[in-house]
Amino acid sequence: MSLFKFCPHCGIRLEIRIREDRKRPTCPSCGFTDYQNPAPAAGCVVFDEGRLLMVQRAHKPFVGDWTIPAGYCEWEENPSQTAVRELKEETGLDVKISGIFKIYNGHDDPRTNAILVLYFADIVGGKLRPADDAMRAAFFAREELPQNIAFEAHRQALIDLKTGYPEKFNKHAD
Repeated sequence: MSLFKFCPHCGIRLEIRIREDRKRPTCPSCGFTDYQNPAPAAGCVVFDEGRLLMVQRAHKPFVGDWTIPAGYCEWEENPSQTAVRELKEETGLDVKISGIFKIYNGHDDPRTNAILVLYFADIVGGKLRPADDAMRAAFFAREELPQNIAFEAHRQALIDLKTGYPEKFNKHAD
C-alpha cells in the first residue's frame, strides 16, 4: 500500500512500474519511487519464575488482545533502547537486555509492515503496572498463555519460545 498517490516532488500521479524486479509506485515524470519499507519495532521477552510477561492492548488495532511488550522505534533510537523504553512505558518495569531472542517480519498490522526485534531482558527494578498502550500487564505460565494474541509475529515468537526455550517456562525461584 503506497503512502503516495501523487509524486511528492513534482505532483504527477504515480504509476505502478517494475523497478528492481518488483512492482513499485513510480513517478513517470521525475522517476521518484515509493519504496515501501517496513517500520522497525522492538520488544522484550521477560520471564519471572518461569512465567512470561505479556500486555493486553488498550488501543487499535486488536484492542483486548495480548502481545509481548513492544513498539515502534523512534527516530535515531537504537532498537535495544526502544525495547527497554516500550517495556517501561507499558509495564512500569525496568529491565536490562541480556541477549537477542529473534527477529520477525510482521505483515498483519493494518498500520504498516514491521521488522520486530525481540530481546531477552531481566527485571532490574520498577513495579508492575499497565500504562501507555497496555490495559493489563501480567505474567503467564506456559499452560496459561492467552489464546488471543494480536500479531502473527508475536504468535510465532510464543511458538519459538515454547519449542526453543522450554526451560525458561520451568524456572522457579527457590
